[in-house]
Amino acid sequence: MQIFESVRQMLDAFQGYGSLTDAGITVNDADGLRSNLMDDLTFSAIFGSEDVKSAARWLIWEISQEVGCPAASIHEYYMAGGQDQWSNRTTPAINVRGMTYDFVRTVLQAAHKMDVGQLIFEIARSEIGYTDQQPEEYATAVLAAAIREGHQGPVFIQGDHFQINASNYASGPEKEVQGVRDIITEGIAAGFYNIDVDSSTIVDLSLGGEDAQQAENARRTADLTAFIRGLEPDGITVSVGGEIGEVGTQNSTVPELKAFMNAYKRELAQIDGALTGISKISVQTGTSHGGVPLADGTVAQVSVDFETLGEMSKVSREEYGLSGAVQHGASTLPEEAFKLFADANASEVHLATGFQNIIFDSPSLPADLKAQIYAWLAENRASERKDGMTDAQFYYTTRKRGFGPFKKEFWTLPPENKSAICTELRDRFELIFDRLGVRNTAEQINALTPTPRIKKDRPASISQTVVAGDD
Repeated sequence: MQIFESVRQMLDAFQGYGSLTDAGITVNDADGLRSNLMDDLTFSAIFGSEDVKSAARWLIWEISQEVGCPAASIHEYYMAGGQDQWSNRTTPAINVRGMTYDFVRTVLQAAHKMDVGQLIFEIARSEIGYTDQQPEEYATAVLAAAIREGHQGPVFIQGDHFQINASNYASGPEKEVQGVRDIITEGIAAGFYNIDVDSSTIVDLSLGGEDAQQAENARRTADLTAFIRGLEPDGITVSVGGEIGEVGTQNSTVPELKAFMNAYKRELAQIDGALTGISKISVQTGTSHGGVPLADGTVAQVSVDFETLGEMSKVSREEYGLSGAVQHGASTLPEEAFKLFADANASEVHLATGFQNIIFDSPSLPADLKAQIYAWLAENRASERKDGMTDAQFYYTTRKRGFGPFKKEFWTLPPENKSAICTELRDRFELIFDRLGVRNTAEQINALTPTPRIKKDRPASISQTVVAGDD
C-alpha cells in the first residue's frame, strides 16, 4: 500500500474509475476501483497528510454510498425481532482493535461465504483512545474494507460502551455526561448509526430496591437517547442500546430489567412522548471483559447464566418490544458456548479479546514486533501491574494497549504474515457465525434496513484543488 503525496495525485488516480460531480461522485468501474485503488486510498486515509486524509476519507464515504455498502442502522431489523419476525439469532458485534482494514476484510470474507448480514463492527469509547482510532478513521477503514470486498448491503458501525465514568460523574456529573455527548456527536457524524449508551456504571446497588437502584441510570439513558435523536441524519433512526448491569460485576436480574425499562420509558416520555426508545438492553450474566487471566496467561473458565439471559431476552421482547438482551465480554468463552446465546434468544453478543489473542499468539506475528510491543508495555504501562501479577498476566491484560503505538506496524505486516493471521481469524469468524445462528441473514437484513444516501460536505482539500483549475 502506498500513500498519495497530494490530493491532486489522488484525484488523478480516482478519475480512472469515476468522477467528481456537484452531487458527490460517480463510479463507472467499481471492480477496477476495488482492485487497483482502494488499498492506496485507504492507507492514505489513515496515514497520509491532513489534506490527503480528509480527501481520502470523503472519497471513501462517497464511494460506499455509490457502490451499495453504506453505513446504516440496525434499528428496524432489531425492532422486527421484537415483533418476533426473527428469533434465535445473535448478532456478533466485533470490536476491531488493530489491523482494521485487513481484519474487517477478513470478517466480510467469512460473512459472504455464509451469507451473513446480521453483523456489527464496533469500537468502545475506551478503545478509541488506546487503539488510536477516532470515529471518522474507524468508520473509514470499515467502509473501505466493505468496498474492497464488494460487499452489497448495509454496514453497521457501532459505538460500544459510550460510557459514563462513575468516579468522574461523582465529582462532576454534567461535565462527564457532556463528554459522552461529545463522543456521540463525533460518532454519528462519522457514520456510527448504532450507539450503546452505558450509564450502568452509576447504578447504585446500595439503595433499597431495584427502582431506586436503576433510577439514575434510566434518567441519563433517556437524556442521551433524546440527544442522539436530535443528531440523526434524515432517514436514519440510530439503534440505541441501554445497559442495566456493568460487565464483570454482579449478575443482572429480571426485576432490575423491569425497573430500568419502566423508569426509562417514563423519563423518555417526559422529554418527548414521540421519541423512539432503545432497541436492545445489555445485561450481565457472568462474563468479564477480556476474561480472567491465570498465572500462566491462560484464561479462567467462567460460568454464564444462560437461563437468566434467556429470561431477560424473553421479557425484553414480549413486554417491551425490544430485540432481546445483549451480552458483553464473551469472545474468550469456549466454542460450545456460542450456540447457547442463540438458544437463549440473546439479540447481540460483543466479541473482542478472543480475536486479539489470535493476533498476539499467532506464530505468524513477527517475534521482533511482539518483543517491541511488550518492551513498550513494560516501560509505559508498568502502573497497571498489580501486586502478585506474573509477566504472563501483565502482558495479557495490557497488550491491547499496543495497538495504538504500533498501529502502522500492524497495518504493514509482511503480506505472508498478515495472510496467515487473517486465515486464523477467518476460521474463528466462520465458527462463531455458525454457532450464533446468523447464516443466511443477508436477504432479511437488506429488506428491513433503510439505506438513504447521506451526503457529506466536500472537504476544503478537494474543493481547493478543483477550484485551482486542476480538476
